[in-house]
Amino acid sequence: MLVTTTPNIEGKKIIKYIGLVNGEAIIGANILKDFMANVRDVVGGRSSAYEQSLREAKSIALREMMDQAQRLGAHAIIGVDLDFETIGGSGSMLMVSCNGTAVCLE
Repeated sequence: MLVTTTPNIEGKKIIKYIGLVNGEAIIGANILKDFMANVRDVVGGRSSAYEQSLREAKSIALREMMDQAQRLGAHAIIGVDLDFETIGGSGSMLMVSCNGTAVCLE
């Protein structure tokens, strides 16, 4: 399924707007990831554990949104917006949400 942040798809005609579709994923960070991230904050560098968690959450949210659009008979999703938030008392959970407009193409 074609997924784009743009409001249209070049070279394709939208024949039907089905409606809003969305997906969410919440992934908790564990103590080891938090400890290693704190070490990286002190010495510098990237936190590959958190980057992997972020990619995983994004993939889950997008897959959920695409599954919903497919069940509705859509060919594509346009105008996709991704939001990333930390939640929980210590910000130990990562939430990724996405939404877009499911459409049918000619």
